[in-house]
Amino acid sequence: MTKKINVLLLLLVLLAFSAHKAAGPEKQIPQSPLAAAALRQEVSQYGITWTFDKPARTGQFITGDWWVVGPVRVVKITPEPGPAKLDTSAIKINHWNDTSLKQDTTMRNGSMVVLKAGYSQGYDSRSGSFRKSDAVVLPLDLAPNRSLISSVSNTVLPVDHFNKDLMPWEKEKKSQVVMKAAAVLTCLDREPPADAFRPPYAGTEKPIFRARDIQWELLPKLKPAGEVPSWEAFERYFQRPWIDHILSWSQQELVPNENQPNYGREYARLVSIASLMVQLDVPRQRKEKLTIELIQRGIDLYGLAMVGGYWNEGGGHSSGRKWPILFASMMLDKAEIAQLPETAVFHEDTQTYYGKGWFGQDVLWQMIIHHGNRTPYEEKVPEQWEKWDKTSEGYRTCCNAQAWVGTALAARYMKAIKLWNHDAHFDYIERWMREDDPYASARGTHPRPKAETTTYDPFVTAMWRAHRPQAPAQEMAGSPCKWFLQGKKWGWVPNPK
Repeated sequence: MTKKINVLLLLLVLLAFSAHKAAGPEKQIPQSPLAAAALRQEVSQYGITWTFDKPARTGQFITGDWWVVGPVRVVKITPEPGPAKLDTSAIKINHWNDTSLKQDTTMRNGSMVVLKAGYSQGYDSRSGSFRKSDAVVLPLDLAPNRSLISSVSNTVLPVDHFNKDLMPWEKEKKSQVVMKAAAVLTCLDREPPADAFRPPYAGTEKPIFRARDIQWELLPKLKPAGEVPSWEAFERYFQRPWIDHILSWSQQELVPNENQPNYGREYARLVSIASLMVQLDVPRQRKEKLTIELIQRGIDLYGLAMVGGYWNEGGGHSSGRKWPILFASMMLDKAEIAQLPETAVFHEDTQTYYGKGWFGQDVLWQMIIHHGNRTPYEEKVPEQWEKWDKTSEGYRTCCNAQAWVGTALAARYMKAIKLWNHDAHFDYIERWMREDDPYASARGTHPRPKAETTTYDPFVTAMWRAHRPQAPAQEMAGSPCKWFLQGKKWGWVPNPK
């Protein structure tokens, strides 16, 4: 009897193995329970509810964001968009003696259908970027291939970022932003596959990318160095859509504090850390959610780039947008995601170039736009620096390379330097993180800034120290260019190394 049972068990194991082999590689990505496709008259997310005039077929993408098969008429949005009865906002002037905010009761909890990236929004009238014509008016006939972004406004300022316990950096826990939360409802002409990512929220092109196409084998398996940040915290940082279609520093005082960081440096720091976390040698199940969220960030940024998005504002406002796009392109094996229009320029590229620095350095940093056009300064000795040169140096040391190191290392390990197509960015990171100083004698009475050789984030610094020496050799992009002001217009010019 025992022999018969053993034979039967063996046959069952062989049958199960054969079935698994026949099914091919794993296609479905286990995620948190999602709502099944069904007819619904309303759907809710992040404190926002959309109500239709009649039941419509709805469901959720793998990120949890809602889709609806349309056209559909949206008759109600909760909380209700419209004027505030009273504005008690305690608006503070920043250290530049300005602010993008004002007291205004015209609109709270606004919604938009974003067809292109630009300088205005319809969410909250306290921001100087508000335009009443951008705000959705109900009832809204939402057509297929349109995305509705709805928001919840903050009633008091300042506010906690994410929440008072979640934001890891003490100086960034509080922010003066008027939006609290935002969610995206995507209207399609048919039901998407069960493993579909949410398409970009901007524009009228809604390509469907699928989790079954993720190239998991591209992720290296690096030994953790330093203390690995909380996976749950980082999954929460990237869980919700980051609203990024405002091409102005005013975004810093607008974007939803429960969704995202409000300053480019912190945007890039979170992207840097997450990019290294998903490259750690941990079980795939541990990194799946964060990887999917990082890919979704890239899909959104790709969509913005295709409708005029660019990130080149201020000293530290615009960092962290390029790598998620390239990461999504590689991980989904979709080359078209990385084929961006010439208008899509990025801080990491425009701010780095090759030249002859004052102490012998050959890869330099420049600030592009900050209260007007700025010009290169690292070629001049510090004694010749004018006011804005000194300001530029302050931004160089506080707000850029410190946030770029993690993504530069992640890109190296995925052999993406050629795809990135701006070698000066990577060479500048090498200059920043180099621990010895071959230029010490040439600096004279100007010591090397203490910020160099490290980052704000111990995990990133530890990963660089541990893994940069073993990073795979690869072909550089070649054909270096510099973002240069020609008359009154910026553009790329040749920049031989």
